[in-house]
Amino acid sequence: MQLELLNEQGQAASKIDVPETVFDRQYNEDLVHQIVVAFRANGRQGTRAQKDREQVKHSTKKPFKQKGTGNARAGMTSSPLWRGGGRVFPNLPEENFTQKINKKMYRAGMASILSQLARDGRLAVVESLKLESPKTKVLADKFKAMNLQSVMVIADEVDENLYLASRNLKNVFVVEPRYADPVSLVHYKKVLVTKGALDKLKEMFA
Repeated sequence: MQLELLNEQGQAASKIDVPETVFDRQYNEDLVHQIVVAFRANGRQGTRAQKDREQVKHSTKKPFKQKGTGNARAGMTSSPLWRGGGRVFPNLPEENFTQKINKKMYRAGMASILSQLARDGRLAVVESLKLESPKTKVLADKFKAMNLQSVMVIADEVDENLYLASRNLKNVFVVEPRYADPVSLVHYKKVLVTKGALDKLKEMFA
């Protein structure tokens, strides 16, 4: 299995050999869906809260007499059937949304995504991505020369210059291999991997 090695102009200068176990797997849609859903769920916070019938402000007085009104009998206005009443199963701040994904499944799912990106021509390798100064314009011009509008960069080391230059660019996401996530890989139109990061991805997902 080979991937394109791009030059400074975004043109394929040569090819680089990569292991088939990471970059030429069969695409498993169900597994990819599972790890994407789990990743998004694990990022949720239990910040919402609702009140049950004990917590709502209400009167304990019977709203109307038991018989003769034609209405269904009611004991108090905190009933979940009433407007302003408590919820039957309220959402609580300590609600836990996390989903467990086995390491073997996660590695297989990430390798499946990388393999599909390679087949679609959305994955490429660059020698390195170093900046001499933290200038956003310099990095923007580099991506413009490579004809990249939406790109995720996986660099072996994200130094201060690269971080500061990239953080204000729209549709640009720069991370180290250990922080690469399935949602970002699927979202961005192009994924650039430096040579150093490529070796780390082989170790992580092989």
